[in-house]
Amino acid sequence: MVKGTPELIADRREAIINACEKLYQTKSFREITLKEIGSEVPFSRPTIYNYFQTKEEIFLALFQREYERWNEDLTAILEGHDAMDRQSLADQIAESLANRIQLLKLLSMNNYDMEANSRIELLTDFKKAYGHSMRLMCMLLNKFCPELSAADIQNFIYLFFPFMFGIYPYTAVTDKQRTAMQEAGVDYVYQSVYELTCSCLIRLLGDKP
Repeated sequence: MVKGTPELIADRREAIINACEKLYQTKSFREITLKEIGSEVPFSRPTIYNYFQTKEEIFLALFQREYERWNEDLTAILEGHDAMDRQSLADQIAESLANRIQLLKLLSMNNYDMEANSRIELLTDFKKAYGHSMRLMCMLLNKFCPELSAADIQNFIYLFFPFMFGIYPYTAVTDKQRTAMQEAGVDYVYQSVYELTCSCLIRLLGDKP
């Protein structure tokens, strides 16, 4: 049981997640250690273990926060419009993901290991945020595409959410990767997160008004 006021607990937990986020800007998941995360927080490293037992749990909390931030974006789309055509809806959703690059980066990681090495209560909290994203997407489709059936919406969810796992690798391309593609003779047209996502959404939603 973590001791302290709710404010202190929340502040320290956020500090740990922020430290992980800072390191993740310049290092990969494999390179980051608990020791390095501990060096970035304003309290002793052993204190981290009162909140998170593994590096994977910290990354899962960062992942959860990114979903929660995307949920805020999706809620703003849902509540900010009375009606939208499918092109406009695709545009709004694509724009929301273009602003959530860190979410897409985390999606491209080995999520299986992250979840496998996290306690059930933390994994459940993460799944709540993930599940809320799915529910919000269903609400968007129900509101702005009322002609879609329940089966249509389910198919959309089962296609679009797996698609999201591949957005970052296809759009965040390094110079080394570009050079390798050129030398391999692969003729590939690079797209932005917005372009790739919007194109996918338009195809999934179809061309109905």
